[in-house]
Amino acid sequence: MRTVPVELGVRRYDVVVGEGAVRMLAGIVSAVLPGAARAAIVTQSGIGVSVDPGLPSDLFTVPAGEEAKSLAVVEDLCRGFARAGLSRSDVVIAVGGGVVTDVAGFAAASFHRGIAYVNVPTSLLGQVDAAIGGKTGVNIPEGKNLVGAFWQPRAVLCDTDSLSTLPPREWASGRGEMAKYELLGGVADRVGRPGASLLDLALDEQVARCVAIKAEVVASDEREGDRRVVLNYGHTLAHALEASAFGAETGSGLRHGEAVAIGLVFAGLLARRLGRIDDERADLHRKVVTAFDLSPLLPAEVDSDRLVSFMARDKKADHDLTFVLDGPDGVDVVRGIDGADVVATLEEMEHRERGRGA
Repeated sequence: MRTVPVELGVRRYDVVVGEGAVRMLAGIVSAVLPGAARAAIVTQSGIGVSVDPGLPSDLFTVPAGEEAKSLAVVEDLCRGFARAGLSRSDVVIAVGGGVVTDVAGFAAASFHRGIAYVNVPTSLLGQVDAAIGGKTGVNIPEGKNLVGAFWQPRAVLCDTDSLSTLPPREWASGRGEMAKYELLGGVADRVGRPGASLLDLALDEQVARCVAIKAEVVASDEREGDRRVVLNYGHTLAHALEASAFGAETGSGLRHGEAVAIGLVFAGLLARRLGRIDDERADLHRKVVTAFDLSPLLPAEVDSDRLVSFMARDKKADHDLTFVLDGPDGVDVVRGIDGADVVATLEEMEHRERGRGA
C-alpha cells in the first residue's frame, strides 16, 4: 500500500493507493471525521464496488455518463441529503469514476455550504486524476465543467483491485491522463528506456506516480491561480471536443482521456507552429500518445470553427484563446493566441488523418 500526501496545510489529506485500499474506508472516516454520525454514499449503477464507511448510510445513485454532471443532478442529491438528515458534521462518500467524484464533490461543497467528502475512485481516470485536487463541477450546454467549486476531499482511496473489470474504453480514458503526466513528469524524453517511463511500472506505481505529480502541483497552487493550470495540458481541445457533442445528434463518441490524448498532440503542433518547440519535441507528443495505445487523430466529423468557439469559453481564457503549451522552459500558459493559428493547426491534424487513411 502506498500513501501520497496532498500538502495543503489544514486541508491536508492522504491518497492511499493499492490493492484492497477500500477496506480501509471505515478506519479512515473514523480517524479524519470523528464527529460524523451518518454517511451518504453516491455512486452509479454497475460500479460493482461496495463500501463500508463504518456509519449508518444512505445510498444515492446518479445517472450514467456525462448526463450525471448537471445542476439538476446536484439539486437531486442535495434534496436527498436533506431528507436523509445529513448534518454539517456528516460525510459524503463518492464511489465511482470521475463523473461521480465530480458531481458528488460539488454536491458536498454546496450542501450546508460545504460538508466533508471522501473519494473512492473506481476508474483509472478517477484514480490518476479526477478524484485528487478538489476540483468539482458539472457541465452546462455552453461548456464542460463551467460550474463548480474547489472543495478538497478528506481522503482518497484508490483501490487498484477495482480496475480489474474496466472495459477497454475506460482503460483508454485513464491512459489519456497518464500520457499527460508522462509529458508533465519530465520523463517523456526517455520513453522506451528501462525504468524511465510510467509504462515500465506496475499498475499501483503508475497510479501513485501520477498522484504524486498532481499532488505536488496542487500543493503549490490549490485554486488554479497560476501553476496548477499546467494540469490542463491537452484539455482545451479535449473539452471542446466533448462540449461540441453536447446535445448533438452525432458526436465524436470520445471518452475524456481519448480526447485529452488528441489534445496533447494538438498542443504539441500548436507550440511548434508558434515557434516554442521544434519538430522533434512536437513529434514526441504523438509518440507518447501512441505509446499509451491511444489515437492521435482528430475525429473526421468535427467542425474547426465550432471547436474554436468552445475553446474561447475555456476556464483558462480571459476573453481570448488561451492554451497550456510546451516551450523552452517547459509547459506554461500562453494567452492571446491568434484563432488563425488554432484553425491552421486543426487543419494540419485533419490533413495528417486523411494522409494516413489514403
